[in-house]
Amino acid sequence: MGSQFPDGADRRRKSREKLDALVGARTATLSLLAELADRQPFHPDPSMEKALRKFCEALIDYTASAHFQLYRFLADNKERRTSVLSIADELYPKIVETTDTILRFNDKYEAMSLDNSVEFLAVDLSNLGECIADRIQYEDEVIAAMNGQRH
Repeated sequence: MGSQFPDGADRRRKSREKLDALVGARTATLSLLAELADRQPFHPDPSMEKALRKFCEALIDYTASAHFQLYRFLADNKERRTSVLSIADELYPKIVETTDTILRFNDKYEAMSLDNSVEFLAVDLSNLGECIADRIQYEDEVIAAMNGQRH
């Protein structure tokens, strides 16, 4: 017996599930970023370090989710529409740049005590926020193409 969905509908359903997972991870990360930013002025205390670690974990989860839920799906030839592949190819290098920025932020604050870096945290979070905003814009363009829309 075959699937209750035609192949194309099943692929679209799986694609939608992956996109929903990505948006969920992104929303959680943005929420933690806002909570962290609200703690200014920053102080190197245990609750601040815990909040920063929690944010970094969510940030890495979101970044990995984007890779596995969106780009891996495209790279594994699950997507056949050339319009989607074209926009993904155009934007992927820009998304890689944002990934590099995210990983540098994570590496810096994962490896360093806030005692040594608290004075840089506000500027680093601001720069990271701009990076994430750019990344979201790129992701949304790919998602719109996958949904048959184009910004």
